[in-house]
Amino acid sequence: MCGIAGEVKFDGSRPDPAVIERMKDALRRRGPDAEGTFLEGAVALGHRRLSIIDLSDRAAQPMVDDVAGLALVFNGTIYNHPELRALLQQRGHHFVSSSDTEVILCAYAEWGETCVEHLHGMFAFAIWDRQRQQLFCARDRVGIKPFYFSQTGNSFRFASNTQALLTAGGVDTSIDSVALHHQLTLHAVVPAPRTLLKGVRKLAPGTTLTIDLHGKVTTRQYWHLSAQRPAQPRSEEEWTQLIHDSLANAVRRRHAIADVPVGVLLSGGLDSSLLVALLAEQGVKDIITFSIGFEDHPEERGNEFEYSDAVAQHFGTRHHQYHIANSEVLRRLPEAIDNMAEPMVGQDAVAFYLLSEAVSKEVKVVLSGQGADEAFGGYFWYPKMAAEDEGSALDRFRRHYFDRDHDEYLQTVTAAYREADYSGELVAARLTQPEADEYIDQVLRMDVTMLITDDPVKRVDNMTMAWGLEARVPFLDHQLLELAAQMPSELKLGSGGKHILKKIARGCLPDKVIDRPKGYFPMPALKFVGGEFLALMRDTLDSQACRERGLIDRGYINKLLAAPDRYFTRLQGSHLWHLALLELWLQRNVGSR
Repeated sequence: MCGIAGEVKFDGSRPDPAVIERMKDALRRRGPDAEGTFLEGAVALGHRRLSIIDLSDRAAQPMVDDVAGLALVFNGTIYNHPELRALLQQRGHHFVSSSDTEVILCAYAEWGETCVEHLHGMFAFAIWDRQRQQLFCARDRVGIKPFYFSQTGNSFRFASNTQALLTAGGVDTSIDSVALHHQLTLHAVVPAPRTLLKGVRKLAPGTTLTIDLHGKVTTRQYWHLSAQRPAQPRSEEEWTQLIHDSLANAVRRRHAIADVPVGVLLSGGLDSSLLVALLAEQGVKDIITFSIGFEDHPEERGNEFEYSDAVAQHFGTRHHQYHIANSEVLRRLPEAIDNMAEPMVGQDAVAFYLLSEAVSKEVKVVLSGQGADEAFGGYFWYPKMAAEDEGSALDRFRRHYFDRDHDEYLQTVTAAYREADYSGELVAARLTQPEADEYIDQVLRMDVTMLITDDPVKRVDNMTMAWGLEARVPFLDHQLLELAAQMPSELKLGSGGKHILKKIARGCLPDKVIDRPKGYFPMPALKFVGGEFLALMRDTLDSQACRERGLIDRGYINKLLAAPDRYFTRLQGSHLWHLALLELWLQRNVGSR
């Protein structure tokens, strides 16, 4: 896991080394162990390293093969790199390291741009190909690893976060109207290739990008997800065994492929608890687990230790439990925002930030349960959507997910941003793509191929990597996702959601963990609109910077401030917080305008 950056010039000039150094410095927290730079003609590559596989200097980056004329910077982990190494050795390739980085380099030398189809893992990388005089870039199938870029008439720059591109300079920081509609409608999900800033774009999941020295860009989507039933029907027992085996394999790979200890973020929910159970089933000894909790609120408990403790005790894990004061949550919130590549309204972002700070003092790698709800139908809105039988696919989705309908969006923003229903158009197009048998199949496929990438997955990557901690997500293994997408919907939505996972867990986990209601990260300090939290939001939205930016309609802000505890989204988020977070991110990362 690392931070990557680079630049290709189109005008015959050479990249400024000082620019690459600034970009690398902005990525320092993602890769605190080492750094490196590659400069050749019109190309510069920069890297910050977090050493996890092959800790020696032989695995340092940028990794260069002078014979093949290739240079690589890579962020992520390739879980099948031992098998690929053996195959490539049979084909005549020689290795000087035991790293997965070198496997990617040799895979590209062997297969060219189709090398990505051989890689099983999470990745974002760029390879300078001297012979072809082009830069080849790729992102993993689900977009677990980020890849941002900025292109002008003179150059193409890329990096692991927005901040690195901004520090390089020359970025158009005006607001993208389409992205703003997504930001305020889709729970802060802005799908690729857009970001909130016009001058910053991102590579879509499952996609490669090739750019030459004339600035010509070619993209190719190399993976798509089919959500159709198999030709030969399977029984519930057969599905249970198939999902168990695929998930167990995903867990095994993500725990075993590391030269450093690997822990588990144990929330106490079914998903993370099941990861611990599968590790124990595989005979892993001395499992390391981590949980975090906050102060209680009169209306909500601030922790789920009752469940995480039960799992830790059941499996005898080496458990670490952290208690965070509410005053600490608000004090550290600006830090978390500074480490968001894009504005993220999920209230658990600061929780992951604080948890990662503590965990990074113990391990460099953790397993996390993100993706289970999206792949296996765990959220409360899925049954509601499935039960709908009136209106279009978009209508059935909008009524239970959109933070605000288009009419309310038009009231939210100022006149300059009152344009078309961009989010409605996007979702309608995604929900009518072929190769899905049922409506709920369309919804879940859209979730795991678009919505999850720019909400929980991005949030976990940003907040863990802010402390040089690699988070691995077994539930987003692409082979597991392909299997789950084919499974009948009743095996997902049954038993209150995630029926098949609950069936796998029965007998392995304490019943109270399996049968508990679906939980969400308890963050009372940021959930209930009042006190210091309300004061922060009021000060932000009443600030001179917010007024001068002219993004949000003042009448709408005043309406929310007059009754802050009345206006919540369909997913139970605070409308006021969504606006305040957006403005805070812009102030701290872009400036007053």
